Amino acid sequence: MAPLRKLKQFTRKAHDFLTNDIDDSPLPEAFAKSIENPSGVIEHIDALRKHLVRSVLYLIFSTAGSFIFITPILEFLTRPLKGGLGSLQAIDVTEGVGTVMRVALLSGFAIALPFIAFEIWLFVAEGLKPGARIFSLFSIPIAALFFLGGMSFAYYALLPTALPFLLNFMGISTIPRPNSYFPFVTNLLFWMGISFEFPLVIFILARIGIVSHRDLIAQWRFAIVIIAVLSAAITTTTDPANMALVMLPMSILYFISIGLAFIANKSQIK
Repeated sequence: MAPLRKLKQFTRKAHDFLTNDIDDSPLPEAFAKSIENPSGVIEHIDALRKHLVRSVLYLIFSTAGSFIFITPILEFLTRPLKGGLGSLQAIDVTEGVGTVMRVALLSGFAIALPFIAFEIWLFVAEGLKPGARIFSLFSIPIAALFFLGGMSFAYYALLPTALPFLLNFMGISTIPRPNSYFPFVTNLLFWMGISFEFPLVIFILARIGIVSHRDLIAQWRFAIVIIAVLSAAITTTTDPANMALVMLPMSILYFISIGLAFIANKSQIK
């Protein structure tokens, strides 16, 4: 019966946490209260410290797990290459070590990202109204799926197109090095995963009432310029073909965000 009792207590606490309304005091009044009662500020700082510590622990454990399975991860990342992992040639003595650490850290971050996002949500949720609190909670697994979708798009669509062009540019055959290949691939996967979060972020901000679809439409030219700059930084190459491969989906995501913002503005969370 003890486990059942603990489950009921946990369910009750979770329900209260999600549904309890906040003290919606004006900012000057809230600031005055914090001056009068500094212990409340100290409690928030201590809570932030606990969330940060747990987030770091998630990252450490996920990175350690990535080290255990580093060989399958490296083989998976080199699958788009002809010859796979064996086609890479290292020149520096420490090149392989640095590559393994970089890949393991990125893999660990990707695995720990939903848990880190949940810790961030736990910290800020108390300052949100019940509707926004529940909505933002359910956005976390959706955000993880969007991130994986962006990485999958980069892996299955961008890499098979970009690598043959880069490795045989102007008929010059290139032997890839681990120190150049893995940073290029992981950089592309990570930032495309982040880019795919943009429509969800815009939808949440529009639902809360921070942005509107009219603002996004008015600033579309400026957004395209920003996307072009980001695409050049993500691809880390000088050729326009690979830059366009990144810029096109990011531009499409921006216009999708406008549509999502339009839908969200019609049903803002009060």
